[in-house]
Amino acid sequence: MTQNNLLKGVFLVALGATSYGMLATFVKIAYNEGYTTAEVTTSQFVYGLLGLLLVNLIQRNTTKKEIVKPSKNNIMQLVIAGTSTGLTSIFYYLAVKYIPVSIGIVMLMQTVWMGVLLEWILDKKAPSLQKTLAVIVVLIGTGLAINIFKIDFNDTSIDWTTGIFWGLLAAASFTTTMFTANRIATHVSAAQRSLWMLVGGAIIVFTFSIITQVTPFNLEIFMKWGIILALFGTIIPPLLLNAGFPHTGIGLGSIVASLELPVSVLMAYFLLHEQVVLIQWVGIILIITAIVIMNLNFKKKSEML
Repeated sequence: MTQNNLLKGVFLVALGATSYGMLATFVKIAYNEGYTTAEVTTSQFVYGLLGLLLVNLIQRNTTKKEIVKPSKNNIMQLVIAGTSTGLTSIFYYLAVKYIPVSIGIVMLMQTVWMGVLLEWILDKKAPSLQKTLAVIVVLIGTGLAINIFKIDFNDTSIDWTTGIFWGLLAAASFTTTMFTANRIATHVSAAQRSLWMLVGGAIIVFTFSIITQVTPFNLEIFMKWGIILALFGTIIPPLLLNAGFPHTGIGLGSIVASLELPVSVLMAYFLLHEQVVLIQWVGIILIITAIVIMNLNFKKKSEML
């Protein structure tokens, strides 16, 4: 791997993570303008599907290499796996409806320890000391990042219980997405895999919208926020991350992708004027440190010395 390819990979992953980090703030602004979760998610997935269809069409007409087509079985697996993508969006957007964005992103980052737990269950292998340490660090960091000792459960402007509940469900769903995305139809192009997984997510989102939207659907969401949410949530990040990870590797890529956390908090601070105190920044740094601990290959370094 050349230095240029490595830097290219880091840049692509960082840009993808930054895009994801901006997403929740835009959702919160849309909520403040009166749009519902159903309207937000529907518009995002409609434009997301159209965008990825266009990307696949361009790829098919411009690439010189033969494109591997997924089998019917591959498509079915990707669609089923993609349902967790739709659930993640629904749960995450419901979470930031009840709690600050800066807390919602911290809840989503619980994928760190959930991933370790899922790996333990699926692979029947206890986590290493390194991963155990990372889990402990992320749990301590989470407590500080949400400023747990200062939470006022009597504050009626914030529904902590409901928000944290949806946030944890979003993290669990996102953990499932990460595991399935790396294990299903990996021989198929990133654009095709992203499209079929998004189809699965769209089925969940559209069903959710039909069930929960009790007022007339406000079509203005498509003109105002739909394209922005699709770009930053369902088109740009998957393409950039899928393009960048092969150059960085999973370890370095995961560390760079943790940029999503501070970017999301900073967006909430500057655009939504959410209060973020010093102890919360300490917690955020600890969570990022946990991700670094989990993904650094200490064995390889010790063998080189």
